[in-house]
Amino acid sequence: MRKIIKALIAFTYGKWFNFWVNVNPRNTAKKAFDVFCTIRLGKVLPNQKAFLDAAKLDVKEVAGHQIQSYHWSGKKGPILLMHGWESNTFRWRNFINMLRAKDFEIFAFDAPSHGYSSGKKLHVPLYAEATQHVLEAYRPKWVVAHSVGGMTINYTHFLNPDTTVEKVVTIGSPSEFSQFMDSYQKIVPFNNKVRMAMDSYLKEWLGFHFKEFSSARFVSNSTKKGLLFHDKYDLQVPYTESVRVHENWEGSELRLTEGLGHSMHQKQVNEDIISFLES
Repeated sequence: MRKIIKALIAFTYGKWFNFWVNVNPRNTAKKAFDVFCTIRLGKVLPNQKAFLDAAKLDVKEVAGHQIQSYHWSGKKGPILLMHGWESNTFRWRNFINMLRAKDFEIFAFDAPSHGYSSGKKLHVPLYAEATQHVLEAYRPKWVVAHSVGGMTINYTHFLNPDTTVEKVVTIGSPSEFSQFMDSYQKIVPFNNKVRMAMDSYLKEWLGFHFKEFSSARFVSNSTKKGLLFHDKYDLQVPYTESVRVHENWEGSELRLTEGLGHSMHQKQVNEDIISFLES
C-alpha cells in the first residue's frame, strides 16, 4: 500500500511540474529541486543513540545549519568518515570498531538534515561546505566516504585542493549529476521541458549544467591518492560511475566486487581500506 501511495504522490508531482513549467519555468524548476533535495530518512533512530551519543564532539554552525561532529581518540591518522544520502554516522559503526582496535583517531559528522544535524534538505554543494569546515577544523590525513559522501569529498577538493588529506576512499559513489536526474525523472515522471528548466536553474544557482557537475571532472587534476570500491550489482549507483571516476583520476585504484551491494559493510572491505590507508 505504501508503494502505491508513494507512486501516486510522485505521479502527481510530475503532472504538477509539467503543467506549471509552461507558466513559470524558473519557479517550477526551483520546486522540482526542493522536492529532489528533501531528506525523508537518516535522522538518529532509538537504537543508534547510545553509540553516537558516547562520541559527540561539538556542534558547529555552517550555512545556517547545526552540524553534529563525533570523535574517537587514537594515535594513527586522523581519519574522517562521511556517510551517504539519508544515512548518518551510525552507518560506520562496524568500521569504527575495527579502526579503534587498530588505534586510529576518528572524526565524523552528520551531513546537514541527517543524524543530529539540523535541516530538511541536502545537496552536494551544501554537504561540501560543511565538509570544508570540518577539514579545516580537524585536519584529517585520510577520508573514507560512502555514496554521495564520495561525490562530496571530490567536489570539495575540486574547490579547495589544498587540504591535509593525502588519501581518499570512496564506496559506491556516483560520478554524474545527470545520472541523478535520470533516476529522478523516472520516479517523478516530468517531461524534458521541466528537465531543461532545472538544468538552466542549476546553472544559475550553482554555476553548473547537469553534465558539468561530475566527479570524473572534479578529480581530473587531483593530487590525492584514491581507492574506489564499487559492486557490479549495486542497485542504487551503477558501478560504471566509479569506473568513469577512476579513468579520470591518475592516482586512483579501482576495486570492483560482486554481490556485496551498495552499503558494503563487509569485514573484508573494511580490512582492505585499512590496508590502503596504512600502506
